[in-house]
Amino acid sequence: MFLDHAIIKVKAGDGGHGCVSFRREKFVPHGGPNGGDGGRGGDVVIVGRAQVATLLDFNRRPEYAAGKGQPGSGSNRTGKAGQHLVLEVPLGTTLFDHATGFQLRDITEDGQSVAVARGGRGGKGNARFKSPINQAPRIAEEGGSGEARVLRLELRLIADAGIVGLPNAGKSTLLGKVSAARPRVSNHPFTTLVPNLGIVELDDFTRFVMADMPGLIEGAHDGKGLGDEFLRHIERTRTLVHLVDVSPAAETDPIEAYDTVQEEIGLYSPTLLERPSLVVANKLDVQGAEDGAARLEEHVGAEVVRISALVGAGLRELLWRIKGLLDSEAERPTSACG
Repeated sequence: MFLDHAIIKVKAGDGGHGCVSFRREKFVPHGGPNGGDGGRGGDVVIVGRAQVATLLDFNRRPEYAAGKGQPGSGSNRTGKAGQHLVLEVPLGTTLFDHATGFQLRDITEDGQSVAVARGGRGGKGNARFKSPINQAPRIAEEGGSGEARVLRLELRLIADAGIVGLPNAGKSTLLGKVSAARPRVSNHPFTTLVPNLGIVELDDFTRFVMADMPGLIEGAHDGKGLGDEFLRHIERTRTLVHLVDVSPAAETDPIEAYDTVQEEIGLYSPTLLERPSLVVANKLDVQGAEDGAARLEEHVGAEVVRISALVGAGLRELLWRIKGLLDSEAERPTSACG
């Protein structure tokens, strides 16, 4: 099961208390203080892992705590530090402080980590309080409390190419044909309830990751249908493949279908419309579909790639066109000014 959001409570470990102790030796009846410090509490650390694919485990278990520091002891022995708690999340996870909405970190690289809650300091033992005035202090500090906070985790898929379109455009069929992914396929709208990822392998052994996004409908940017719960995944894709059903049996006219999806993407994030993209006419195996593809091409004002995901026609050309877009995007100069 795929889950792309979670709310969790994290608690860093409390620091151990300092110790009140005095030397007890055979010929030293009134030894000085030798109480050690308490150990520091463990931190809660979140780290990105490429092999983790979902936030499901965080929904099953919403509360986490790091280890507590151990108290100090005699002979100036410092208590053992609490064990850090490391939580692994998928790449593409954004961390927010749930109370304030402040974004803490965007985890995009394997091994990238951030401490989201710091452990409490260890309390000082009585040896720390010895002074010329007080040679035998009988006081020690308590350990500090570890930080606690509520986090909101949001996962936005990282993919090279994202397939977008209205429900029943054939997105899942396309992904299943060009990769080893096996998304659910049917004629019912919203069959795809979560994004699916597939790895596409080309003849020259290069690969790219393609994502099948749930179908968008008018009002999606305001949460209608599956809403912006999934629109945010498009932000992580380097290129967009806009798939349109151009067959006479399509529930929506191809031009209207294209405009609806473009409008929803633009209302959600105008910068997404500037992303490299291909417009793809699907279901060309159906009689009369070429007329719809021609009208769509005239409306778009650019070449429309023609395919039939069902029978596999035109898929090879499409994949190489996507690779060309990705290569062009990789060669674009980037600004050094954030």
